[in-house]
Amino acid sequence: MAKIILNDNEMSVEENTKIVDTLEEAGVPIGCSNGVCGTCEVEIIDGMNNLNEMTEEEEDLGMEGNKRLGCQCEVTGGTVTMEY
Repeated sequence: MAKIILNDNEMSVEENTKIVDTLEEAGVPIGCSNGVCGTCEVEIIDGMNNLNEMTEEEEDLGMEGNKRLGCQCEVTGGTVTMEY
């Protein structure tokens, strides 16, 4: 199991799965889940190394630094701390 800490709420997630459902449960609006609208942009505070590589969709929307799209992120293990 991996762990997501989103806005001080801790949630356990399966490793190597997209975090879309977990984010929705926490109240993050997910508009399309295809990486084209950007409504699920999150800021990674800690644990960027526990996420999959940035996707082409994220690059196309100009995500850089510690910004990622929740619908494109996969937690590969460990703990990821993020804010929405």
